[in-house]
Amino acid sequence: MLTLSRRVWNHVYVNTYQDVTALSAGVVRRSTVLADGRDLIYYDDPDTSLGGERAIDARELDPRPATSSMRQDILTGDWITVAANRQNRVMMPGAEADPLAPQSPTNPSEVPSRYDVAVFENKSPAFGPALNEAIGGAPEAINPTRGLDDLAALGLGRSRSAVGRCEVVCFSPEPSGSFGTQSVTRARTVIEAWADRTAALSALPGVEQVFPFENRGEAIGVTLPHPHGQIYAYPYITPRTTRVLESIDRTAPDMFQRILEFEQRSERVVLAGEHWSAFVPFAARWPIEVHLMPHRHVADFAETSAAERDELAHLYLRLLRGVDALYETPTPYIAAWHQAPVHVGRDTVRLHLQLTSPRRAADKMKFLAGSEAAMWAWATEVTPEQGAARLRDALQTVEL
Repeated sequence: MLTLSRRVWNHVYVNTYQDVTALSAGVVRRSTVLADGRDLIYYDDPDTSLGGERAIDARELDPRPATSSMRQDILTGDWITVAANRQNRVMMPGAEADPLAPQSPTNPSEVPSRYDVAVFENKSPAFGPALNEAIGGAPEAINPTRGLDDLAALGLGRSRSAVGRCEVVCFSPEPSGSFGTQSVTRARTVIEAWADRTAALSALPGVEQVFPFENRGEAIGVTLPHPHGQIYAYPYITPRTTRVLESIDRTAPDMFQRILEFEQRSERVVLAGEHWSAFVPFAARWPIEVHLMPHRHVADFAETSAAERDELAHLYLRLLRGVDALYETPTPYIAAWHQAPVHVGRDTVRLHLQLTSPRRAADKMKFLAGSEAAMWAWATEVTPEQGAARLRDALQTVEL
């Protein structure tokens, strides 16, 4: 069992090696490291009640796991990560053993200090570093990718090291909740963290795409009830985005602008602001599906303006609370922020949210079975127009 050194609790030994940077909207970033060398970044709210000092991580930790491998499926060209280290990750612990809560004398969690928003490298990642600094810089990624052309080639028995990064984004130190339960100020801090981490992860060698997302609810497969999301930095362009790039090639470079204008003229719009619009897409797959898109072209969060981030904090919270207002109990969902790849499609693929839920009634879920799971051939039980009308009604009951 992990134990904490007593020195953490005497408030004398604090981490004096923080890299402190002021970001937009009054958010302050404080960068440090955990006991095994993983990065930890605190993002302080503009109205934070926290002091500037942060306790050190005095745990005695095992070395990081070796970087996972990935294998190519020759039938589709997809790369499948084999991450055996994730098999034994924490599953629905009680609040007293919450690994995302601030450390206490009885809970040697992942975050040493009280925080507003905290981001750290996942202890059980699907993608890992090229060098494992925790064991003296010994090479772990012995078979890294060799560029996009290499990844696109097909062959039997092809494998590569899964070089990249997986990060956890803690929205709050509280043990329960979701993004939608946060304040507008806290939502703005998380958005600033997404933008900051998108820029940092995009600069890492071998990273081809950065994906912030939130899984919410046990029906989705969530293993921790603590309010949090994740960011994956992939060593390849994901299959979904590859299909989008192909569609752009087959239609027009301004495909996303055309989608936005098409949807804005429809009855499927559910929310609209100066900089963002939310709509149920024309060909929605899921019983609940909403897309949220900026009005101008931006490739990722790092390219959004301060005004766009400010408005997003309000609109996104209202959207999530509207989804929860559809039923008497919270709705499970995946909130997927699609961003352009790091090196291609920057002028054509637009940042946007795709929020989806399998909930098709108060007590019914849509399960992916034969046709959808095996053949990727979808059928939906709720028309997009019906879904938009129900969500607009629910949004009328929401206040921030």
